[in-house]
Amino acid sequence: MTDQLDIDARWSEAPPAPTTEALADASRCLERAAAALLSRQHEAGWWKGELETNVTIDAEDLLLREFLGILSPAQTAATAKWIRSRQRADGSWATFYGGPPDLSTTVEAYVALRLSGDAVDAPHLRDAARFILSVGGVEASRVFTRIWLSLFGLWSWDEVPVLPPELVLLPTWMPLNIYDFACWARQTIVALSVVCAHRPVHDLDFGIDELRTGVVEHHPRSLRSWSGRFDELDRLLHRYERRPIRWLRRIALRRAEGWILQRQEADGSWGGIQPPWVYSLIALHEQGYALEHPALRAGIEGLDGFTIEDDMGRRIEACQSPVWDTALTVSALADAGFEVGDPALETAARFLLREEVAVRGDWSVRRPELAPGGGWSFEFENDNYPDVDDSAEVLLALHRTEAGAGDPAISRGLRWLEGMQCSDGGWASFDVDNTRTLCRELRFCDFGELIDPPSADVTAHVVEALAILGGSRPRIDRGVRWLLDAQEDDGSWFGRWGANHVYGTGAVVPALIAAGLARDHRAIRRAASWLERHQNDDGGWGEDLRSYRDASSVGEGASTASQTAWALLALTAGGACDRATSRGVGYLVETQREDGTWDEPWYTGTGFPGDFYLNYHLYRLTFPVMALGRLVHGGAAWPR
Repeated sequence: MTDQLDIDARWSEAPPAPTTEALADASRCLERAAAALLSRQHEAGWWKGELETNVTIDAEDLLLREFLGILSPAQTAATAKWIRSRQRADGSWATFYGGPPDLSTTVEAYVALRLSGDAVDAPHLRDAARFILSVGGVEASRVFTRIWLSLFGLWSWDEVPVLPPELVLLPTWMPLNIYDFACWARQTIVALSVVCAHRPVHDLDFGIDELRTGVVEHHPRSLRSWSGRFDELDRLLHRYERRPIRWLRRIALRRAEGWILQRQEADGSWGGIQPPWVYSLIALHEQGYALEHPALRAGIEGLDGFTIEDDMGRRIEACQSPVWDTALTVSALADAGFEVGDPALETAARFLLREEVAVRGDWSVRRPELAPGGGWSFEFENDNYPDVDDSAEVLLALHRTEAGAGDPAISRGLRWLEGMQCSDGGWASFDVDNTRTLCRELRFCDFGELIDPPSADVTAHVVEALAILGGSRPRIDRGVRWLLDAQEDDGSWFGRWGANHVYGTGAVVPALIAAGLARDHRAIRRAASWLERHQNDDGGWGEDLRSYRDASSVGEGASTASQTAWALLALTAGGACDRATSRGVGYLVETQREDGTWDEPWYTGTGFPGDFYLNYHLYRLTFPVMALGRLVHGGAAWPR
C-alpha cells in the first residue's frame, strides 16, 4: 500500500511537459546526434555498427584456422595483438567490459596466445595461468572450451559429455529432438554432434599442463532429479560411443551432413553467427569435404566479411546487425523530425524491402500452415532464420517512409507476426512455443540459453507494431495480457536481448501505451516509479550485466547513453514526472561528444543472459536520437 501511495503522489494526470530550457538543450543535442547518425549511412541505404563481443570469438578463429591448416602469420600476429590488448590486470579476460574474470574465456585466450608463439614464461601468460589455477584450472572450464582443447589433443574426448549425431533422427514429437532447441543452439548442436562423433585431433607442439590442477570434481546428483538422470544417460552414451551401431551412425551422420548443407546462407555463414559457423566448417571437413569444396570455400571466405582489422589488431564479429540497425535508425531519424520522403529514409526503406525473407525456414516446423514472406532477419543473409523482433521493428520503420508505407510487405509482415504468436500470448525471437526446459538439463549444454521462450522485449515490439499498423485486436489484447502478467514485482520488466530491466521496461511501456493502455494504469505508474528510483545521481541510467545473475544489481550500474535513452522512451511514453526526464536529458547533453556521439565502452546488448554479451556500437547513438526526438517533438507522431 505504501508503494502505491508513493506512486500516486508522484503521478500527474496528463503527461507533463519538460522545462523550456531542457527542451532547448534536447533540441541542440538531438541535432548534433542526428547529423552524426546520418553520416554513418552506407550508400546502399543501410546502417551497421560494430558488434563487439569477447576474445573467445577471436581465439576460436585462430584455432579454427590452425585446425583447417589455413592460418597465416599475419592473421596470427594481428589477432594475438587484439587478444593481448583485452587482458585484465589480474591476468584474466572477461566476457564484457568491466565484468568479472571468466575462466573459460581466459583458457581459450591463453591457448590462442600460445599458438601465436607467446612463451609459457612470458609475464602476461604467467599471470593468466595463475588466475586459471586459482579458480580450478582447465578441469573447471565449460564443455565448449574443453571441446576446443580436445580438437588439439589438450583434453581427452573421453572426458567430454556425449552428443550423438543420432539426435537428428528423433521425430519432432519426441522430447529433445533438435527443434526443441532454440535455433542458435540447434545449429550448433547438429554440427558439434558430427565433430564429436569423429573425435578428431590436430596435435600442437605445446601442452598446457601448467593449467591443470589434477583435480576433476564430480558432484553426484540424485536420480530423482532430471540432472541426475542425464548424468546417468551420459554414462550410458559413453559406453555406446565405444561401439555405436554402425549402420545407424552412418545414417545419422549423412542426415546431419545434409541438414548442415541445406542451412548454409548465401554469405557462407550458418545462421549469420559465429558458433554454428565454425563448428559446421569443422563438421563438413571431418565428413571428408575438401577445403576447395564450394561449401567450405564459401564458409571460409565469408569470415572475411565479419573481420575487423585496425591499429588495435584483428577481431571477429560474432554476428552483424544491418537490418536491425537500419530499422531502428529509420525510426530514430523519423522521431528526430526527418519527414516522409527524405532521401536517407527512402534509400533505407528500399534496402529493407529488398531484405524481406520470402522462403520457409526452421520456424515453419512449428507453423507449417503459415505462408512465408513478411519476415526479416538480423543480418544481410540469414534466410533460414528470420526473427520476430527484427520483423516488428522493420514494419514500424517502413510505415514511416514513402517507399514502405504502401508496400504489400507490411501486410505480409503483419500476417507473419500474428502467425508467430505463442500459445501463451507472447512472442519469442525465432520460433513458436520453443519452451522445453528439459533441454537445459543436458550435461553437454553448460553455456548459453538453449531454448527460445517468449520474452517481454520481443512481445512488446510486436504489440507496438500490431497496434500502430492495425493488426488483429484479439492478438494485441493477448499480448498486452502477457506483458501485464510478466511485470516484475518491483514494476520493471526483464530484458532478454538488452541489459536488462531498463531495456525491458523501455520497450514495454511504449508498447502498452500504443496498444491503448491509459497512462494512469497501475502497470505504467509502477514502471515509471521503478525508473525514477533507479535514476543515477548524474541523471542517467545504467544497469550492469551482473543483474542477470545478481538480483542486487538489477537497475544498478554506470550511466550509459543507450540505457538512459531506454528509460527516457518509457518515461516520455508513460508521462512520468518532468524532473526525471529533464535530468535524463541533462545527462545526455552533458556527456555528448563534440562529434555528436557518446562514449560507451559498457556492453548493453545480450546474447545469452549470464554468459554472452554484446556492445552494439550504434546503440549509443540510435537510441538517444529516438528518445530525444520523441521528447522534442511531443512523442512518436506516427504517420497514418
